Amino acid sequence: MTEHPAASRTAGAGATTDDGGESCLNRGFSLRSAFSLAFADVSPIVALYAIFTLGLFSAGPAFVWAFPIVLVGQLLVACVFGELSSRWPYAGSVYQWARHVRGTSWGWVAAWAYAWGLTIALSTLAYGAAGFLLPALGVDDPGRTVTVGAAMAILAAGSVANMVGRRVLKVMVVASIVCEVVGSVGLSTLLLLFHRVNPLHVLVDGFGTQSTGSWLGGPLLVATAYVGWSFVGFEAAGSIAEEVEKPERNVPKAIILSLLCVAAIVMYSSVALVLAIPDLQHVMAAKTGDPVTRTLVSQLGSVIARPLLVLFVIGFLSSFLAVQAAVSRCLWGSARDNALPGSRKLAKLAGPERLPVNAIALTGVVAAVLVLLAGSSLYEVLVNFTTMGFQIAFGVPVVGAAIARLRGKWRPGAFSLGRWGTPVTLLAALWAIAQTVNIAWPRSSMGDTWYLRWSMILTTALLAVAGALVFAFVRKRIKQPLADRLHADGPGAAPAAPTQPVTSPGVPGDVRKGSA
Repeated sequence: MTEHPAASRTAGAGATTDDGGESCLNRGFSLRSAFSLAFADVSPIVALYAIFTLGLFSAGPAFVWAFPIVLVGQLLVACVFGELSSRWPYAGSVYQWARHVRGTSWGWVAAWAYAWGLTIALSTLAYGAAGFLLPALGVDDPGRTVTVGAAMAILAAGSVANMVGRRVLKVMVVASIVCEVVGSVGLSTLLLLFHRVNPLHVLVDGFGTQSTGSWLGGPLLVATAYVGWSFVGFEAAGSIAEEVEKPERNVPKAIILSLLCVAAIVMYSSVALVLAIPDLQHVMAAKTGDPVTRTLVSQLGSVIARPLLVLFVIGFLSSFLAVQAAVSRCLWGSARDNALPGSRKLAKLAGPERLPVNAIALTGVVAAVLVLLAGSSLYEVLVNFTTMGFQIAFGVPVVGAAIARLRGKWRPGAFSLGRWGTPVTLLAALWAIAQTVNIAWPRSSMGDTWYLRWSMILTTALLAVAGALVFAFVRKRIKQPLADRLHADGPGAAPAAPTQPVTSPGVPGDVRKGSA
């Protein structure tokens, strides 16, 4: 095998190619690229469109106060992820972080939840993009068959784009980000400057309609659960860590900055929309329809309708590309450790840019199967696991990091919170647990039937049973954690963290073996 020049700079020990060489990802992303991918994964347009109506109808205009609450909690998580990604900058983000900080079973749980949550999200993103694309092309009232067909085409095109190479992915993601930022910020500014019809006090109307205690303990908690879906995806920068230049420094920056930038845009757009909703009292009384599109068309004219649909399509497509890139790296990183059925195939890299083509294809195929279920009750139940999958995958490494700190076994990487590390990590762990309970709590607002209200718990239980069976099947053949393998390979191994070798003094053996 002829080694690519960048291969010697990547952490690729563990999986072998047919000719006996080690499987290595090429460095192909800069800090800007990693930031762009994480930004697109969250996607301000998708984040806002997905939860604005739910938050407005569940907690009134004052639901916007859920955004800063969730932002603070997720920022704590992002800071912990920054430290974890700096210490272990390997492909797979939450899987690698959880495994190295707490052990194989913790890492496997994080990977299982993450893979299912994101793969289900791929199907919803493709189906959502199709729902906007068809009207933008002049197809009015498309039936389910036509929408599913368009979603399948989007899945295929997106998967091919991810397989072609990093350059294509970077160009498409950056172009979509420009459109998203200009569209979101531009439209919101127009609404605030020229189309504000509601006074500022509507943003605190929730406090006046109920006692403060009941609003905080009821509607605001519901809104916080919905808003939680908006501020996830920033960990995508960690999924491609092995492909990022100087990942121990650049990945933490990309994780934190992407969250802050998306949050600023989403909060700005939400306030602008609330203040521009015509006849707000009627909208809140009816609690039906799509207040986002209705407000934009009503205030800016019907001429905005088609460009608005195109903007939504761009947002959903960019998010699809970023989500698939993230979940495929998680699958590839797990397969490299022999932690999945069919690991030999999933761990293969192909093409001049050495991409995990088989892992990308698998996510596309599974998402396509799920799209076929769109419109059914089963699909609605599965879709609800998207948020829960994120929460579990986020919580496992964060709680693991908190345990490591409490036991005094944490050693920082190039990016460190210093003396604030322990309190931030403990608060992040408490937030992750509390938000998981809040999201999973069965509420009438989650659906009219019992299985929709309990869908979070049902899907988690079913996938947990399935995961336990798969883990029992692969457990004995799972390789040592990557950091430990690199340490065992000696000086000739591909370096994992350029500025902090795994064998650096002061790193206890139990940490290197993933049991910190």
